[in-house]
Amino acid sequence: MKHFSKIILSLLLFVSVSASAQNLKFGHINSQELISLMPERDSAVLKLEKYAENLEETMQAMQVEFQTKLNTYQQRQATWTAAVLESRTKELQQLESNIQQFQQTASQEYQQMQQILFTPVLQKANETINKIGKDNGFIYIFDTAAGNIPFINTDLSQDILPLAKAALNIPADKKAVQ
Repeated sequence: MKHFSKIILSLLLFVSVSASAQNLKFGHINSQELISLMPERDSAVLKLEKYAENLEETMQAMQVEFQTKLNTYQQRQATWTAAVLESRTKELQQLESNIQQFQQTASQEYQQMQQILFTPVLQKANETINKIGKDNGFIYIFDTAAGNIPFINTDLSQDILPLAKAALNIPADKKAVQ
């Protein structure tokens, strides 16, 4: 009789778990697509492009200076004294070293600026996804942009991109920029 009651209890537990599992809501979104639709992303891209242009202009000016001095060096080296030749050689080496150092520093600064500009965009997207999840009773929202979800049954999982567009006031017909 004890086994029978345990079996009944197990069956009731299983039925209640099965019934509640049918009410679970799952969602999915491609966060990269959402981010590409956000006006804040467009603004960040423009600022980053401007920043990159300034770095590129500085780099080109340095290269022009180096090339001008190198041309002068090549044209006049035969007429210079040993002391002038040594001084100009060191100057060219220093300019070349400065260019290499600037390239490294500029690359690091570009990455830092990219992070500074895009962090608020990513945070806003994540906050929106979290809010949609809480407000709509989702158990999980999977990010398909991560690429590690081999299958999504779209009949059982809701694409929340339209909800995110509405929450961020993005027109429903706006398409992602590739």
